[in-house]
Amino acid sequence: MISDKMQNAINEQLNAEMYSAYLYLSMSACFESQNLKGFAGWMKVQAQEEMTHAMKLYDYVHERLGRVILKAIDAPPDEWKSPLDAFKAVFAHEQKVTGLINDLMNLAIEEKDHAAKGFLQWFVDEQVEEESSADEIVQKIKMVKDMSGGLYMLDKELGQRTFTPTAKEK
Repeated sequence: MISDKMQNAINEQLNAEMYSAYLYLSMSACFESQNLKGFAGWMKVQAQEEMTHAMKLYDYVHERLGRVILKAIDAPPDEWKSPLDAFKAVFAHEQKVTGLINDLMNLAIEEKDHAAKGFLQWFVDEQVEEESSADEIVQKIKMVKDMSGGLYMLDKELGQRTFTPTAKEK
């Protein structure tokens, strides 16, 4: 059985993951309006991935005989100055999420909740990948600077991303 403190903290994280999905969907809509279909597609896949993370938390609380309490999701921004600004925001957001996951892990350790600690390790590992991926795209956008041909090629590259939940995300 999950403690009230852990349950509440995981419910907060569930909300944060849903906000992340909402944020990335907003970025996708912004890129769509700029005719950057590849950037938009990358963000839409990212939104789907974040919803998968939220559902993973949702299922975990129920598996531990807890109660999921859903809260309002804040409205995300809807405009970014450039693709670089958007991906800098993605990187900063993922760093914030890493801090939230680390706080959850610290709580699991403090509460000696070994099941939660084992469960949360997946999220710790996932955040390494999330930050690395966002930073890689920031660096690529910086490389192409204002070269429209480079941005076009990067848009095509990002458009290749598809959503396929792996066994670890199910």
